[in-house]
Amino acid sequence: MFGLKELTVLVLRDADDIAQALREALEGAGEAERPGLEAALRIAERAAAVPDRELRGRWVREQRASVGYKGPDDESVRAVKALRDARPELSLLSAVQLTKDAVR
Repeated sequence: MFGLKELTVLVLRDADDIAQALREALEGAGEAERPGLEAALRIAERAAAVPDRELRGRWVREQRASVGYKGPDDESVRAVKALRDARPELSLLSAVQLTKDAVR
């Protein structure tokens, strides 16, 4: 449809690739390096396990905070407006859906 601003927010993840690189590094690591690599691997695995919806919600909260929004983390008109103020390229439909994702 003409005039519709639609934006799909794509969650980019590289935690899986980082975790794989850490596993490979662990294979050849000396005893002094192992504890640090193992700790880093646990962190990367936790990051990889975070659902996309939660990541989108975090992004929404960051965007709203960038325009000074201090309201509740809800689906209110003010919350949607704050997101659209931060990201005017978002359509109303996208902003509403993303705001829903931000509700914990």
